[in-house]
Amino acid sequence: MKVLVCGKGGTGKSTLTALLAKEVAGRQRRVLVVDSDESNFGLANLLGMDKPRDFMEYFGGKKVLFEKVKTLQAGLTTAELPGEFVSHKGNIRLIAVGKIYDFGEGCACPINALAAKFLESLRLEPDEFLVADTDAGVEHLGRGVERGCDVLLAVVEPSRESRELALRIAAMVGNLGKELYYVLNKIDDENEEAVMDSLPRDRVIASLPSDRRIARCGLEGSEPTFKLEGVSRIADLLTAPAKAD
Repeated sequence: MKVLVCGKGGTGKSTLTALLAKEVAGRQRRVLVVDSDESNFGLANLLGMDKPRDFMEYFGGKKVLFEKVKTLQAGLTTAELPGEFVSHKGNIRLIAVGKIYDFGEGCACPINALAAKFLESLRLEPDEFLVADTDAGVEHLGRGVERGCDVLLAVVEPSRESRELALRIAAMVGNLGKELYYVLNKIDDENEEAVMDSLPRDRVIASLPSDRRIARCGLEGSEPTFKLEGVSRIADLLTAPAKAD
């Protein structure tokens, strides 16, 4: 199962990615986390890991990436990933596609191109699970990153902009044949109905509360060591055995 987490910036995509990875790993599944957000450096901290080297360097960096990435063949397995570009902790492995570090170094196009090809080429074993954190907005959709995933989780916070972007994502992936679910975040009794307004309710699979512990981890750059009931429900859905037709 390849799961891609998307949505507006600041909605909690990286936090959900980390919590979901930890929840699934706790169920004795091997999890590969793919960090394809070129501007957020905090995912490794949320997983309690050292940041791995950018996978983009394996292909020679941005200048030669577009040619070298073509060498990724369908059927690539996690066992074939170059170890020096992967961080490990328990059942979780982390790979960072690439980051933007310097003024004037160029756009995120090569990073998204590599993420798209990597997700499409990678073959998972039955006990493996992949969760990918994306950059804010919809550029990754324009680059076709979602083509290689099975399920999309659109994170929606209590703002009109977040809700409208989630619906835009739904429109953009409508013809891909991918499952799209909504995860509401930073929710309380006063704003839940407003956030739900105009979203298809049968596609909303979890409602996560505002939690001071999450805010504290974000401020400290530390690993969350707690569980959220809503994340457990998401994992239940995504790891359930497929039903026979």
